[in-house]
Amino acid sequence: QVQLLESGGGSVQAGGSLRLSCAASGYGVYSLSMAWFRQAPGKEREVVAHITTFPTTTTYTDSVKGRFTISKDNSKNTLYLQMNSLKPEDTAMYYCAAAVGNPPSYARVTQYPYWGQGTQVTVSS
Repeated sequence: QVQLLESGGGSVQAGGSLRLSCAASGYGVYSLSMAWFRQAPGKEREVVAHITTFPTTTTYTDSVKGRFTISKDNSKNTLYLQMNSLKPEDTAMYYCAAAVGNPPSYARVTQYPYWGQGTQVTVSS
């Protein structure tokens, strides 16, 4: 089975940066489609960024394009989300998700059988 362990969340001021990590075990990230989701209080869980199996392509939700970068490090078997120019509206619990192969609907939470526990990101103004 695939196990995911997230880290890197915290509290920052608007305009700051954070780098989230998701260490995977039980499967190589090169063979996993992976995504970062986030959920703020009172809102549904939404996809932030997605990365396919190797050779990778990436997709971002419009609100983070140009500010966030999703990537994989095969040697460390880890997924990353580099978040720059953070805004208060980015405040949410961030979740790492994975699926074997590439799901047909990357933005749907039901496409991912494997999830991390979440890491909180808080951005103050």
